[in-house]
Parts: sequence; C-alpha cells; structure tokens
Amino acid sequence: MVVANQPEGEAVTVSAYDLDLPTVATSSTGVIPPEDVEALGDQWLARTRFGFAMTHYEDFFEIKRDRRFHKAIELVQSSEVDLGDSETLKDPGKSLLQLEGDEHTRLRRLVAPSFTPAAATRYREFMRLVLNDLVDDVSASGRCELVADVCDQYPVAVICELVGAPREDWRLFSRWALDINRRFDNNLERDLPIINQANQELFAYLEEMIDRRRSQPADDLLSHLIAAEEEGDRLSTAEMLTMVKLVLLGGSDTTRNQLGLSVAVFAEHPEQWALLRENPELAAQAAEECLRYLGTIRGITVLASEDVEYRDTLFPKGTIISLSVTGANKDPGVWEEPTSFDITKPRENRQVIFGSGIHTCLGAPLARAELQEALVVLATRMPDLEFDGPPTWMPTSVAIWGPESLPVKFRPGVPRTDLA
Repeated sequence: MVVANQPEGEAVTVSAYDLDLPTVATSSTGVIPPEDVEALGDQWLARTRFGFAMTHYEDFFEIKRDRRFHKAIELVQSSEVDLGDSETLKDPGKSLLQLEGDEHTRLRRLVAPSFTPAAATRYREFMRLVLNDLVDDVSASGRCELVADVCDQYPVAVICELVGAPREDWRLFSRWALDINRRFDNNLERDLPIINQANQELFAYLEEMIDRRRSQPADDLLSHLIAAEEEGDRLSTAEMLTMVKLVLLGGSDTTRNQLGLSVAVFAEHPEQWALLRENPELAAQAAEECLRYLGTIRGITVLASEDVEYRDTLFPKGTIISLSVTGANKDPGVWEEPTSFDITKPRENRQVIFGSGIHTCLGAPLARAELQEALVVLATRMPDLEFDGPPTWMPTSVAIWGPESLPVKFRPGVPRTDLA
C-alpha cells in the first residue's frame, strides 16, 4: 500500500486503487456526509463504495475542468435498480447533462443566448410580482409553512413565464416537475410509472406549444429556441423538448429547495435578516453566501472516460469520483472563517454549487436572479422572521436536498412594495 499524501519531491504515479485511504460513506448520488468531509481534514482523497471522493476546493475545480472526466450521476443512480426495458428515463433527445465533446459544444452554443444574465434580468419584475402575491396570502396571519406556501410555487411560476405557459397551467407544470424529479428519491422501482406518465404528459403539452410557436412566435424561451441558428444549424424538436424539460426540472427543484434552505439559515441568523431588510443592495452577496453556506446541491459525481493521471495518482478508465460541493464551499484552506454566515463579508473566491468547466450550470443566471429577488421581498415583508416549530428535512441521501416543511412566523401585515 502507498499513502496518498506523498512527501514533496517523492511523487510517484500509483493507481488510486493501491493507495491506503480512509473510507467515507456516500449515498447512491455521491453525497458525502458533512461530518465525513470534516473528518478528512487535509486528506485530499478517500475511498467510497463506488470509487473515490475529493472534498477540497482546488481539486473540485481541477477535476470539473478536466474534459477527461464526464458527468456520471445517471450511472450511479441507475445502479440501484434494474430498469429492464423501461423507456422512462429516455428523453426524445440528449440533454446537456448527458452530452460531452462536440455534441455538447454545439447544443450549448445554440441555447446559451437564451440563458445570459441579461436574459434573466428581464424576468426580475415578474419574480417580485409572484413573490408579493404569495406573501399576500399569508401576510395578515404573520405565519406560514414556507415550503408549501412560497417555495413550491415560486420557481414553477417563473419557468412557466419563461417558457410561455399561461397561468392556468402553472399547477400542471408543478405536478410534472415534482413527479419527474422523483427519479432523485432513490426509489425508482416504486416511482417509475409516475415518472413515465408525467414525462408523456409534459412532452405532449410542449409539442403542441412548439407547433403553435412555429407559426405564432412570442417573446418566450420556446420561440427563442425555435429561432436559434448558427451557420444554418438549428435545434431539432427533440432537442427543444429535452431542453425545456431540463429547464423545468433543474430550475424548479433546485430553486425551491435553495430558497427554503436560505430562509432557514436566516432564521438562525436574525441579525443578518434584519441587515438584508435594511440594505437590499446586499441581495447578490447574500445569495452567494447562502449558496456557499448551505447549498441544495451537495455533491457532483464524475467518471473517468480514459486513464487519467492527477496529483501523481492514476485513475483508471471507468473510475467514479464523488466531488463534495459542501467540502469545497467550506474548505478552510480557501475560505476565511468558512463555517460563519455573514452576508456583509465579501468572499474573494466563488462558491461552486453551479459547477465549473463545460458543464457549468446554464441556468445559473436565472437561479441567482430568482434567489436574490426572493430574499429581498421576503426580508422586506417578513421582518422578525423566526421558526414557528421545528423544520423537517428530506432524506440525506437525495441528490437535491432541502426542507420538507419550514414553519415560520414574522411581523404580520407589512404591505407590498411593488405597487408604486
């Protein structure tokens, strides 16, 4: 056996499988428990039941930017259950999450103009409107269950506005998102029929919308995707269907959970909530600190597409590596006071929840805008926020994690601010 941390000047390339490494527990989605991340300390590499784990900031960026490592979340998930001949997890076209190389570059180049910070900014007024409407329903009582009353409804409304779906169909999109995202709940055997039904209904709805937009374009995502062209190359209908599904799933589950987590953190730091209410210009910094401090995405799994040498260690083709987002975002070697939550403290480094490299989250500008606008509206209209009972949490094994319920109370009757 060889110890992973070789003395300087004695670097020798050895197989990761021959190293004497500590072992950490991971879920089927590659999530490493925070206590195991902390226990590893300076140890850069650990063993898991699937392969290996890395928890440090620099390793996260190096591995994510290395194109020899591909995303492996689908592989790790499907290893838990025999899917047989099911077509459930197969989309009409391949998504950006599944593609690598030239195929990925082509598709991302065509859709990227629809997901810029400027494109996201166009929806900020609508975000504020939706949030204020949701708060109106609970403001008089001064208490609510934030997940059901706000978090579950907010991102789907934004995505429907983005896609061009009318208000009367918001509930449909919400149900489809919840049902299809069951694929991350580690019980595919039970959930496959529900996922399949939601997939079929969503794609049938979107196909009709695409047909209408071809002859009657509007100022929405589907129309922009239909019009997207570069050197004669266009998106196929299958690619558009898969892209909109990715936007719905990626933008709903992550945003609702991240908003719930962020408010939970603020409930534990009431002085920070008051600061944000008094200084809404801190919104962008506050959102980044929430994403760093307690993020809904806690791990990313990659697969070596060929033999890869990294840090004098050989990772053979097929090796699975779990990268800890939590560890990178609280790496004491990178962050000053990493376990403190302070929205007034500028952070020189950037948090890693949106990934890095060619698979950096395309929807990051929209997600940032949604979180920023939501935090300002809620801080303004829910002063003196505190828990109104203990929150309940999703199982720690799920890929996209957050509160199942978040009862809060606050000063009632604060009027909305978007009617001037």
